[in-house]
Amino acid sequence: MSVPNRTVDHLVIGGCLAGSMVAIRLAVAGRRVTLVEKEHLAHHKVCGEFLSPEAVEYLRQTGVEPLNLGAATIRYVRLSAKRRVVEAALPFKALALSRCVLDEAMLGRATEAGCNVQRGVLVEKLVNHDNLWVAQLRGGESLCAQTAFLANGKHDLRGWTRAHGRQSNLIGFKLHWRLARAEREALREWIELFLFQGGYGGLSLVEEDAANLCLVVRRAELRRLGGWAQLLAAILDENPLMKQRLQGAQALWERPLAISSIPYGYLAARPGGLWCVGDQAAVIPSFTGDGMSIALHSAALAARMYLAGESVDLYDRSLQMQLNRGMSLATLLSRAMVTAAGSKLAPFCLSLFPQAIGWIAASTRIPDRYLLTKN
Repeated sequence: MSVPNRTVDHLVIGGCLAGSMVAIRLAVAGRRVTLVEKEHLAHHKVCGEFLSPEAVEYLRQTGVEPLNLGAATIRYVRLSAKRRVVEAALPFKALALSRCVLDEAMLGRATEAGCNVQRGVLVEKLVNHDNLWVAQLRGGESLCAQTAFLANGKHDLRGWTRAHGRQSNLIGFKLHWRLARAEREALREWIELFLFQGGYGGLSLVEEDAANLCLVVRRAELRRLGGWAQLLAAILDENPLMKQRLQGAQALWERPLAISSIPYGYLAARPGGLWCVGDQAAVIPSFTGDGMSIALHSAALAARMYLAGESVDLYDRSLQMQLNRGMSLATLLSRAMVTAAGSKLAPFCLSLFPQAIGWIAASTRIPDRYLLTKN
């Protein structure tokens, strides 16, 4: 093993929401923290960009106010499948903000809190050696840390690959659009969920009135169709509401972002004493809109338990206990929605019992009793 070039106290790998959150909480508590992020500049990520009240509260605890960053308000949900449309009010007010803007704000807050934020630093391998963590970086350099927090999102680090989730056969796509004026106003304060053969997705406004289209599709269905262009065409042909929304719309990027093998339903402990946060700790199906709040909560919980002298094992067990019920329900529903029967039955059942939409939204959230206040 090579001799580390530098030694730090606390190493956070990844500048996502969870990485910034754990770094901020440790720094505010007086710990010396180094956060490394592989990208040089702010960038978009495959994400529904939905901020539940729990996520908003955690952000505000760090000093980040989503409304000041241009976040759009969401009060209602509209579900469509083929020609059937069901509408309901959400049981809470939510916000929507792009990850590009939000992640950048959180990294800036981490710097202000005293963290040593280093961009353009890619960790290729992480090993534990003599009770110290050694991160091997691209370029041959390495870092040695007393404690490491893994927060590299949906992409696994070599040697720390997550197990398959309960639903790992989906591929995700995301693309921002500029909608025609009438469609933009029709979407304002709504999140529109849509079902299609082999998948589901969501459309909502974010900052500057851009519309975020994010969806997941079964790998086999994408292979059958042939690619993104064919998939989008099939969705618009099947779903009149989505076709209407994108009529006259302009894609803001040349091509969509994509990610494969999303381990939905993943919620497991890691052996070896590594603190895993965000998607490295738990991955809930995206239709719930609770992914960002879980990322922030896991980071806040890890920081609090670490500062209290608790073990990684206890953190893992605590997080599993807190999230297991909502994760199980969300994964069960997600698996059903990508089937032919599920895509037909869901809008029919919800049209008969529209209050079920609110129940699902509430039941897949982090229970209030587990939410953490500011340190």
